Amino acid sequence: MPVQYKDYYKTLGVGKSSSTKDIKAAYRKLARQWHPDVNPTRKKEAEEKFKEISEAYEVLSDPEKRKTYDTLGNDWQQRARDFQGGGMRYGAPQGDGGVSFDFGDLGEGGFSEFFQTIFGGMGRAPGGGFSSRVRRARRGSDIESEIELSLADAYAGGKRMLSLSNGKSLEVKIPAGVRDGQRIRLAGQGEPGAGGGQAGDLYLIVRIAPDPKFRREGDDLYVEQKAPAYTLVLGGDVTVPTMSGKINVKVPAGSQNGRKLRIPGKGMPKLRGGGYGDLYVTLVAQVPTTLSQKERELFQQLSDLAKER
Repeated sequence: MPVQYKDYYKTLGVGKSSSTKDIKAAYRKLARQWHPDVNPTRKKEAEEKFKEISEAYEVLSDPEKRKTYDTLGNDWQQRARDFQGGGMRYGAPQGDGGVSFDFGDLGEGGFSEFFQTIFGGMGRAPGGGFSSRVRRARRGSDIESEIELSLADAYAGGKRMLSLSNGKSLEVKIPAGVRDGQRIRLAGQGEPGAGGGQAGDLYLIVRIAPDPKFRREGDDLYVEQKAPAYTLVLGGDVTVPTMSGKINVKVPAGSQNGRKLRIPGKGMPKLRGGGYGDLYVTLVAQVPTTLSQKERELFQQLSDLAKER
């Protein structure tokens, strides 16, 4: 059966005038889409597609191999036979000592027959045959992405489903108490490796959205709570929100506007060492804006008494 010509540009979905940068971007997109680990239900199809994509990138990302490939025409088979018979060398002047290319390993099955026909003889082996120098396994690149969480998400932690740009969904474990700017590592979820190398890692950079109630400093939380003027003067209880629900807090008599009350253990979970930070409640005096006649008279009496001191 005759060897079929392979259109590497069509495989990557790029034009012949595409830059190396464009070719690399197209390869990355397709490699993520067709990586066998991402397609468990059609693994064999994905493996074949992934090999085709990798082979196309192996040729088009290398200036010499791309130059050789671009010289092929309708008579490519005859030109390849001429080369293997000791005639012309593609990509190097005749009479040159030979051209050595560094080929990537595509795993089981290796390169296609078309690839071997064109490039397999570009470095002669001692016995007169042809060989290619296989590149060592190369680990895939790491990827960084951002994940936005609410303060409540950071407080509770737990598992969360994340959809990546290639359509793959991952279950991410959020550590309780995670802080803004911290990174969560997902091993093996980065760029696919080459030559049988392991995949890189995915690092999720945590971005915590501002909370309408609480301000966070480290593991401590700060909140403002309105308190009636009577409560500040006479003492009493106010209801304060926390990340785990509302609680009653005792206000000492004679508290001033702006006084801070510390509530131990009602802050954020601590990532290391266990336990929780503290909650600081700032009391904000709530002065009545409408008074009954009786209330006005009583306030006037208090005012008069204060002047007599």
